[in-house]
Order: sequence, then C-alpha cells, then structure tokens
Amino acid sequence: MEFKNVREEYDYLCKQAEQHNFNYYVLDNPTIEDSDYDALMRRIKQIEKENPDFVTANSPTQHVGGYALNTFEKVTHTVQMGSLQDVFSKEELIEFDNRIKSTEKDAIYCVEPKIDGLSVSLEYVNSELVRGSTRGDGFVGEDITKNLKTIKSIPHTLPEKLPLLEVRGEVYMPKSSFEKLVKTQIENDEDPAKNPRNAAAGSLRQKDARITASRGLDIFCFNVQQIEGKTLTSHKESLDYLKSLGFNVVEGYQLYDNIDDAIARIDEIGEKRSSFPFDIDGAVIKVDDFAMREALGSTSKVPKWAVAFKYPPEEKETKLLDIEVSVGRTGALTPVAIFEPVWLAGTTVSRAILHNQDNIDAKDIRIGDIIAVRKAGDIIPEVVRSVKHEEGSVTFKIPDVCPVCGGRAQRTDDEAVIRCTNISCPAQLLRNIQHFASRGAMNIDGLGEAIVKQLVEEKLISSVADLYELDVASLTSLPRLAEKSAVKLINNIENSKKNSPDRLLYGLGIKGIGQRNAIQLMEHYGSIERMMEASVEDIAGIENFGFILAENLYYALKDPNMASLIERLKALGLNMTFESTKSSDKLAGLTFVITGTLEGMTREEAKKLIEDNGGKCSGSVSKKTSYLLAGEEAGSKLTKAQDLGVNIITLNELKDMI
Repeated sequence: MEFKNVREEYDYLCKQAEQHNFNYYVLDNPTIEDSDYDALMRRIKQIEKENPDFVTANSPTQHVGGYALNTFEKVTHTVQMGSLQDVFSKEELIEFDNRIKSTEKDAIYCVEPKIDGLSVSLEYVNSELVRGSTRGDGFVGEDITKNLKTIKSIPHTLPEKLPLLEVRGEVYMPKSSFEKLVKTQIENDEDPAKNPRNAAAGSLRQKDARITASRGLDIFCFNVQQIEGKTLTSHKESLDYLKSLGFNVVEGYQLYDNIDDAIARIDEIGEKRSSFPFDIDGAVIKVDDFAMREALGSTSKVPKWAVAFKYPPEEKETKLLDIEVSVGRTGALTPVAIFEPVWLAGTTVSRAILHNQDNIDAKDIRIGDIIAVRKAGDIIPEVVRSVKHEEGSVTFKIPDVCPVCGGRAQRTDDEAVIRCTNISCPAQLLRNIQHFASRGAMNIDGLGEAIVKQLVEEKLISSVADLYELDVASLTSLPRLAEKSAVKLINNIENSKKNSPDRLLYGLGIKGIGQRNAIQLMEHYGSIERMMEASVEDIAGIENFGFILAENLYYALKDPNMASLIERLKALGLNMTFESTKSSDKLAGLTFVITGTLEGMTREEAKKLIEDNGGKCSGSVSKKTSYLLAGEEAGSKLTKAQDLGVNIITLNELKDMI
C-alpha cells in the first residue's frame, strides 16, 4: 500500500495494530501471524523514534493490547499488569545488557521460558483465594474466579499464613489437551482452535465453568505482584517461595552474571522448545534483584529491567502433491493438503487441513506448489503460504459434488464451509439419524446414540426411512438389546409416523430450518407436498424468511436425494398434513422472553401457549422485546429488561392477555 507521507502510514499502521490487538486479546481469534504482527509493531516503533511528536497515550506502543469485556465483572488491578518489551536478535539482547550495566554493574539475570498463554492475577487474603482475574488492558481486567478455581494446580488455601498475596501467572493449555480439543472440534466439523494460547483464552472466558474444567488447563506462576507478611528481595527467591506454597512456577529458571551465558541459555531453551509439553514463544530475561528493578523503573507500558526474546516460527518448504477432500459428520467438505514429508517440531508431517475455500483462495494454493509448512503451536501442521507455483497450475477449488455420495454440495452465505446436502450421505448418516430421532424432531424414545451406531455399523439402516422398515427380529440381533426393549422401540418408531409434519421437516436437517420456522412453513402451506411446490419468491415472502434462507430451502427440497427420501417417507405412512394448534392471534406481533420459575407451568409450556396465540419467543432481552414473562428467581434478564424499560408481566397477566 502506498502512502502520501509518513504520518498517513503511521495512522494506518496504528489502526491496523489496534484491530489486531482486539482480535487477539478480546476475540481470541487472531487474523495475522505473530511474526507479521511483530513486524508491524517494529515499523510503528521506528516511525515513532524518528517522529516522537506522533506518540500519544493512545498509541499502540503505549498500552497493553487487551480490553475488559462486559462478559464478567470488571476488576481494577492494584498493581499494573504490564507487558514486556519484545526483542528479536542477539544484538538487541546485548543492547539491553549495556543499558542495564550502565547503571547496575553487578546485575544478575534470571532467564526462563516464556509460556504462550493468558496472563491472570490470583489474589489471596488471609491465605484464602478470594479472586482471580484477567490482565485486560493492564489496569482493568475481568473477574474469572469461578473458572480459575477449576484449574487443579491453583491452591485455594495457602499452607502459610499471609495477610495478602497477589500472584501473576500464565494460564495455558498443555499440548496434549490442545490435541484432544482440536480432534473433537474436527470430528464435529467445528473450526479448530488456531493454537493453544487462543484455546486457553477462549476456555477461560466460558460462562459455564464446567466447560472450562473440561479443557485441561494449567498454570505457571512467574511473579509476586504484592505481598504482606513476608519480605522477598529477588526474583529467584520469589519463585522458590511460590513453589514452597504449592504453586506451579515457570520451569527452568536459572541465574547468570553475564549476557553471553544468558544468551546461551536462551538458545538452549529455543532448541528444546518442541520437547516441552506446553507451548512457548520465547524466553524472558529479567534483572533478579528487586532493589535494582526499582532503581531502573518502567515506562508507561513495559519495565526497563526485562525483555522477552521471541523465537522465529520454524517453517519448512515442501511440495504439495495433492489435495484430498473428506466429508465430516455434518456434511462439511474439508480439504486436506498432502505434501512430501518434512521434519517439523520433532515429528515427520505430510498432511495439513486447509479448512475451507476462503483459506485456499487467500493463499492461492495449487497442486504442485512449493509450499511453506509449520506447526501451529508446535502441534497442528498448517500450510502458511504458497512459495512457488508450477507452470500452468490453477487455484484448487473444492467440488460442488460430494466425493462420498455424489450429492450436491453447497455453501451458504453465513459460513465458510461447503456441505453435502444429501441427508442419506453415508459420511453423515449417524449424525443425521440422531437428529431425526431427537426430542425436538421425531422424538423417538429409545433410539439413542449407541443404538443408532449399532444399526449403522450392522448396515441395518442407510437412511432415516429405513427406521420405519425395522422389525423386532432385526433389532434383537444387536448385542445387548432384549426383545422387550426391541418391541418398545418398534412401537415408538411406528407412533412417530403420526407426528406433526413440522417435526418431520425439522428432522430432515435442512440448513437454517429450525423448529420455529418449520412450524411457520407448515402453518403457511398446510402440508409438505404444497411446500415442495413453492417458488423461492413465495417462500421469501413469509415473515422472517429472507431470500437466502428461502433459496436454501428451495434447492434442498429440489435435490433428487431429498425429494426421493420425502416420497419414500410418505409411502411409509408418515404424516404430511399439518393441523394447526394455534388458538388465536391475540399475541400476534409481540415478542416475549421467559425467565425464572413459573408457578404451575414449565417454560416450555408457556412458550407453547404464547406461540399458540400468535406470539413469538426469544432467548434474550433487547429493545425489540415486547414483554418479559418473569417467574420466581428471575436473574440477569429481569435486570436488563428493567434497564431497557421492557414491560414485565406475570403468568397470570399473560393469561389475561389471552
């Protein structure tokens, strides 16, 4: 990009840096490589050095990149949680040493690995853990005490009586936990976490602490922020003391009285980085003595007594031999790069997921390319970029035909993946049948995941329609399924034929068609057959149906596999005609949110009552909410409704409206 002058370049780069900070620290979804971000910040610092009048308190070099969100309560840090100055060369380390030794000739350095995680504060009062919080912008963070308490290595009570102790640590996701998480995400056709740091940050910000607990997080503590009842004079002494209190402290910290030995240790850590069971992105060198630190001082953003040496990412070049397309359990077509094997971060790799067409297009990846490969977080192989194209090559395109079943594959505007639309596709059969039998769809009691898996593996079913041709004899041939249970399941399958066709429509798993708009469609058309004759324009004319959703439904119904399946289900006796349970239109045009415990009625029953009388139900309060139906023990939704001036009613008042 060309700029008219250096000021225009500086303003542009600062804006870019702030956006990348927001993506990284707040969204846990970086959109730039660490090395590229570091280069961006180096250029900003160079311009500021040459033009000091450009620098303001809001410059990205003058504050920590994080923010405190509204998800959790805000915490104001008594001691600022600053960041460290990054350096990238041995020359910069020597410059750091020269600056320190110019005033502190006897300085001793402590060198330790730099864990790539999420910085947190742990506060203890009278030896009890009272609060844990994120760094945020260094001054204000978020209270995540409940989530931090799920990390087993964090002591809740200290073995020694201390009036006050605040410890700073780095929460991280071990490589083994990260691999497990990514494997699960890939199996579920979810976007896998980019690296352990982002996975750890996202896990810590879960509203449900049980999810955090399931992620296998851990922590290394590396600093005493404040303490009463104990005097500490050096960094190594503080780490030894924290270890004696039961904290996990950063591993491998060592002292050196000269910069050459310190640099040798930094090199040694870098050489061993792939062997650590956790992700590191550098090594930290700090002045050990606290009195010297006090004398050296800090800038508004970083201490002058420490720097972080950042290791360059390990990359290897290789040849892209092929791109295979696999089909996941939700029908997602996933491209996988197959390349000549290379040795990376301790293992030989020859495959890497390319994720989606957008990623392939952005990197202009072509079969036959020389590509640069690395491991994200030293774990998950990824293609970084195309280095050189083969003559006559073209950018790879994911096919619009499913490689497993030959059905139509398409992409919707609201997501990056391309999916097979055939509900009977063998690759996604298990998940489709589970959805078809679920409570919100055909509600076939007894047809759980284990039974469905057995039916598919024994090749007793290859389509949801096959469920209706099962008999007791075929079911009792399955291991551990008694005749009594088989008879009951056959009866439940048979009874599901009488279900309202909106349940059937939802059970077909058409992208974007949920329970509510399935009912809308059936109320509008009266039957599955009539709906199948509708045009895109006709469907788009239904309230809350846009053109994209209408087009998606239209083409799904026109797909030969889907049309054949519906025809077969009709022949098997499933109900295709809708009988409305709607009692009135007295609540038409009104949107309700339900919260708390209702007396004499469940929330689901209240929702049905509202919808049967023409109203709509939403899960969250907004300015568009007409009424909040509140019962006992109403929580945050009640508070938000009061703040927005939303009408709050009781169940009896709702009944009066009807």
